[in-house]
Amino acid sequence: MNTYLIFKTIHIISVITWMAALFYLPRLFVYHSTKEIGSDASETFKVMESKLLKIIANPSLIFVWISGLVLLAYKGLEIWLILKMFLVMGMTLFHFYLNFLRISFEADSNTKSENFFRVINEIPTILLLVIIILVVFQPRF
Repeated sequence: MNTYLIFKTIHIISVITWMAALFYLPRLFVYHSTKEIGSDASETFKVMESKLLKIIANPSLIFVWISGLVLLAYKGLEIWLILKMFLVMGMTLFHFYLNFLRISFEADSNTKSENFFRVINEIPTILLLVIIILVVFQPRF
């Protein structure tokens, strides 16, 4: 069995699950931000957000990075790949920021508006589009 293809498969699956979580979590924040603190709905969103991060997003992030670094060892560095890695680092920082926001909801101290969460919900989409273009076309600069 080809080890490179195994890690590539792990990488693709992990990216898909990670992106699903990064698309969904800000959407949960949109709805959560409209709920009264202490309400049943607010408490339900806290559980959903926590589980999404701990069970799906965090493990996916780890698998993306591990499999990506293994693939890097096979592929070697190219300029497009360096750019992709910077964008993935940006996505990782966004992931950590979402966790920070989740913690503020958990502590009932969120100060961000529904519109703020609607706007940041677009960040992973934009990053993903650029990353996919880099991966597919692998431009030589």
